[in-house]
Amino acid sequence: MDLTPFEPFLDQLDRTALAPWRTALEAAVLARLGPGAHGDLPLWEAALAALPDLPESTRVLNASCVGLEGADPLSAEVEAHLRETLMRLHPWRKGPFCLRGLHLDTEWRSDWKWDRLAGSLTPLKDRLVLDVGCGNGYHAWRMLGEGARLVMGIDPTLLYVVQFQAINRYLGRDRLSVLPLGIEDLPEGLTGFDTVFSMGVFYHRRSPMDHLLELGRLLRPGGELVLETLVLEGEGERVLVPPGRYASMRNVWFIPTLDALEVWLGRCGFVGVSVADVTRTSREEQRSTDWMRFQSLANHLDPEDPGRTIEGLPAPTRAVLIARRG
Repeated sequence: MDLTPFEPFLDQLDRTALAPWRTALEAAVLARLGPGAHGDLPLWEAALAALPDLPESTRVLNASCVGLEGADPLSAEVEAHLRETLMRLHPWRKGPFCLRGLHLDTEWRSDWKWDRLAGSLTPLKDRLVLDVGCGNGYHAWRMLGEGARLVMGIDPTLLYVVQFQAINRYLGRDRLSVLPLGIEDLPEGLTGFDTVFSMGVFYHRRSPMDHLLELGRLLRPGGELVLETLVLEGEGERVLVPPGRYASMRNVWFIPTLDALEVWLGRCGFVGVSVADVTRTSREEQRSTDWMRFQSLANHLDPEDPGRTIEGLPAPTRAVLIARRG
């Protein structure tokens, strides 16, 4: 893979206040795609090349199931080809996506999370948006559907980048892309986003304060942060540091209470902190499906007490906080 899939997006970026960072972004992407990027990348690129053409359709970005609608269903042959080709990009974790009747029933009902937070956002119309750790871009599509001028998703997992490109093969939007980058790969000095999302990333960072400071630097003054993360239920400034795994995950470092998290945000220069949502993650929201056949949440909870993980720790509860860069 080279820069070709990213160039239409970078051309759009050139028309915004983010234009000075195009060259550095190109260099970062090329470095990530260099020799040894991932052994399965040629197989995933072959799947992209094998995707079938679909009839003219209506693009749907602002509904639970992002994708294509049409008056007539796909032929059985085309649908089978489409399904088999997209399955070569298994596992599909964020979604759902619908392509002319083919339903990609992903591990996460990511639309539920979006529905819980969307009403609390500053309207995204005409805003420059960054989605950190965006996966295959499901939420980034929803941001574009809300009228964002430009949405830059970043995720270092190349499979998710290819999944985005598979969906965009049909949606054909240039004002959105998923770049194969982590937040640490972004050019030094990059700033100017109106809204930055960090969802499902914070608890994986070894230094939570540094992550908040990085997110703040990416925002223009007064810009909005949307932070979604695991939280510890209860009052007071407390933090759970898992002694080993958490719900079988090795890389969960800090789970603070809301009170602690609000203090951390304030210490890192954010103001106007509000809590948009707090929800215990259910086995209906995150589960195994045909499109994600590995173990999922139910396998990592105590079978006798779903309020605890298999390690005996509090089961996952997620919160969405919104704050402004001061």
